Amino acid sequence: MVDVGMIMGSGIYDLPGAAELRRVWTRFGEVELFLRVVGPWKVGAVSRHGEGHRHLPHTVPHRAHLLALKELGARAVVATTAVGAVDPGLRLGSPVVFDDLFFPENRLPGGEPCTVFTDPGDGERGHLVTREPFALRLRAAVELAARSLGLEPTVGGVYGHTNGPRFETAPEIRMLRAAGVTAVSQTSGPEAVLAGELEIPYALVGLPVNYATGVAGVRQEPREELDRLLALSAETLPRIVLRTVEMLERKDLTFDHGYVYRVEGGVGKG
Repeated sequence: MVDVGMIMGSGIYDLPGAAELRRVWTRFGEVELFLRVVGPWKVGAVSRHGEGHRHLPHTVPHRAHLLALKELGARAVVATTAVGAVDPGLRLGSPVVFDDLFFPENRLPGGEPCTVFTDPGDGERGHLVTREPFALRLRAAVELAARSLGLEPTVGGVYGHTNGPRFETAPEIRMLRAAGVTAVSQTSGPEAVLAGELEIPYALVGLPVNYATGVAGVRQEPREELDRLLALSAETLPRIVLRTVEMLERKDLTFDHGYVYRVEGGVGKG
């Protein structure tokens, strides 16, 4: 039923144009999606936080979202996020196409391990082995889409995931910067991991809406400026992902940058 999944971040609760509401039951809960056609593709869009921003980062049902898209047949996922800039050279209000991930805890918001492999002995269980968490072809498509809209994205950068809902302290941000993180938010790390386990190529585009706490030489923006940039994010990021999907080719819907290493019957026995 679906070729491409979209996961929309803060302030994006639906996309323009006619859509069919669909509810999907998964073993991790019910998910509400909007189905539509974009270019040559059938698309299923999920609002990460839900209508009215029902979910703060610590209650987002990541596993249900990814599994619902998988069960509907999605062969790729493009996601958006509003981020805090850790790199002081990052331009606020200008999109970032991430190419790597810093998510060392590998935990879901509730503290459980970030995995869909929850049942011992499940034949599908395994270890995700990936060269890169964000699919190269999808990333290239996102970059091309942004440029076609007259935007100048930052291409490449490490997305840092932290647990919310509070924002990070200055020492925590220094730790992230020492690890090479470009920008941070509290939602997309689990999505990248779970998409990999389900062998769905995944790309993430972010829009910096503030400088993270204590970023050297940068004064904290007033709340009104954060509100303005969040509104800009909710306007700009849907345009990018819709244009991305319009431009996708069949070869872009291929998971070819990693695999799930499955151990059947014990190591050394098969």
